[in-house]
Amino acid sequence: MANGQGQDARPIFFFDIDNCLYSRGSQIHDKMQELIDVFFIKYLSLDPEDATMLHQKYYKEYGLAIEGLTRHHKIDPLVFNREVDDALPLDEILKPDPRLREFLQDLDTTKVKPWLLTNAYVTHGKRVVKLLGVDDLFEGITYCDYGQERLICKPADEMWEKAEKEAGAKAIDECYFVDDSALNCKYAEKRGWKTAHLVEPMLQMPATPAAKITIRRLEELRELFPQFFKSKQEKTKAETT
Repeated sequence: MANGQGQDARPIFFFDIDNCLYSRGSQIHDKMQELIDVFFIKYLSLDPEDATMLHQKYYKEYGLAIEGLTRHHKIDPLVFNREVDDALPLDEILKPDPRLREFLQDLDTTKVKPWLLTNAYVTHGKRVVKLLGVDDLFEGITYCDYGQERLICKPADEMWEKAEKEAGAKAIDECYFVDDSALNCKYAEKRGWKTAHLVEPMLQMPATPAAKITIRRLEELRELFPQFFKSKQEKTKAETT
């Protein structure tokens, strides 16, 4: 993956990473929540119940627990990353995913630019896609930079702007996005991005849709945006000849 590729004519398709490129059923999210709670207990001297409550409060308010820790408690985000994200036993959980690879390889990169967009730090994001065996199928990654004094993450306006700039988007309406977070999808759509909210089959559909498009599986993107997939283009061509 190479960041900062210059402007070109292609629209950008932004993919969230966690609970999007792999299933929530992997329980990585649950393990991460446990590590975050332990971090709150250790560094804020809280009991387990208060740690969980504050963790959830910061997540709901800022979209990222570390944002609250940085803003209110002067916690070093890189310490948090080392003890939470980088401490996850991903090597024991994630394996190369041939089905995901086949789906991503079907993207016609002459028509669209695949790009990663995550609230995790770069080490975690790159580690996940490498373990899934798809790191070579994205042209770059926009991440929450834990090394900066001020954290910028989804769903803040600055994060969408950062992603557009780094991926070389020529216009807001040339940005496409898929994420499992209802909050992120809501704000991405408000921004003007064409957004698909991924709600896996094991989860209940939201009472109020987070975006105009809700999908159960990534593969549904083929039907929704056939112009970006080689297999759909070939099928259309065959039907019209």
